[in-house]
Amino acid sequence: MQLATGTTHIVVGLGKTGVSCARWLHRQGVRFAAVDTREKPPGLNEFLVEFPGVQVECGALQQDTLMQAEALVMSPGVDPRVPSVRRAVAHGTRLTGDVDLFARSVKSPVVAITGSNAKSTVTTLVGEMAKAAGVKTAVCGNIGTPVLDMLNGEEHDLYVLELSSFQLETTHNLKAKVATVLNISPDHLDRYDSMQAYHAAKHRIFQGCEQIVINRDDPLSRPLLPASVKVASFGLGSDDSNEYAVLQRNGESWLGFNREPLLPVKEMKIAGAHNVANALASLALGRAAGLDFAPMVATLRRFAGLPHRCQWVATLNGVSWYNDSKGTNVGASVAAILGLGSIGKIVLLAGGVGKGAEFSALAPVMRKHGSRAILFGADAGRIEAALDGAVSIDRVDSFEAAVQTAYVKSVEGELVLLSPACASFDMFDNYEHRGRVFTQLVEALA
Repeated sequence: MQLATGTTHIVVGLGKTGVSCARWLHRQGVRFAAVDTREKPPGLNEFLVEFPGVQVECGALQQDTLMQAEALVMSPGVDPRVPSVRRAVAHGTRLTGDVDLFARSVKSPVVAITGSNAKSTVTTLVGEMAKAAGVKTAVCGNIGTPVLDMLNGEEHDLYVLELSSFQLETTHNLKAKVATVLNISPDHLDRYDSMQAYHAAKHRIFQGCEQIVINRDDPLSRPLLPASVKVASFGLGSDDSNEYAVLQRNGESWLGFNREPLLPVKEMKIAGAHNVANALASLALGRAAGLDFAPMVATLRRFAGLPHRCQWVATLNGVSWYNDSKGTNVGASVAAILGLGSIGKIVLLAGGVGKGAEFSALAPVMRKHGSRAILFGADAGRIEAALDGAVSIDRVDSFEAAVQTAYVKSVEGELVLLSPACASFDMFDNYEHRGRVFTQLVEALA
């Protein structure tokens, strides 16, 4: 494709984020074209109607096309390491993305949140806390609404962003008021060459930030930054001063700060040790953003959690069933098992596409907290090998069989936990689809 005169940007990928970038460039009066690796990307006709003068090229990315642009605006689903993109960069083409464009234009403070696990829960909690404090707040990013769609002329006093490593790859200076990497565990190793590369992508969130929040229980969450950057920390294991921690008062566990109790853990609606950590992280982020404790604590009293994240579904014959379909990597499933293991022995439903991950970390937590693993999907065999000797194992050939087997073999007092440690696309459209099917199957058992 020969670009029209004056075209300076190419949007790479016509998904939801790519279309938001196109709208943003159009509003700014920037001439752009678009490319997509799919021959017939969804929504192409609507895109052509909305942007009738924009050139669009579909199919394999063409080297000559990319090298004509001043900048490639990358959708997060497109790997910037593909050869045609790398050659364009070597030629002098600049890479950017929606978060990068957002950072150059946003006027209000930004709370930036990433991590292998729990980022949607913490992002939602911080957003709800800010709204409870009377702050006009936009919650956006990887959680749903693209960030650039929030810069549509309506002013917000605070932006709370959930960011993926893919988005951060093309973000050069976010300049957040406060930023955090909640945790890091192996994920997306089908895209990254190593854990070090994945870690480096996550830590791009700290570029230019004023304050950071670190997880004391995960050393990989701590960046190397100048001493001038303010630091707050959260964790389950310490109550040193100026830290967010679990305090023991009269035999009861409390969320606390600076050794002062804020809220009894039992008064939170969300359950499990992992959600205690999420609550502490949210308090630390909210306080760094200038929120008072009172509205934040009130939010924690009523927040019931997000769908597909350790969500209670039903109790049948004394067995509680939990939907953690969002557990798409090993770290997320380990956190869910640890979080719910204090309630009862766990029957784990796991399997799907492992994205190149190792499953060995599941063995010790299942040996301690599990009674049985029921495995399905493309990588069931690899999970079985990792769990060999830790718990009883059933291999099944369908998701429906997994639920039925759990119903037959679980006993009163146990928990059936769908936390697959895998992506869903071998059997489902996405993790939401998987979680909905699970809920429907469980409800049909009642």
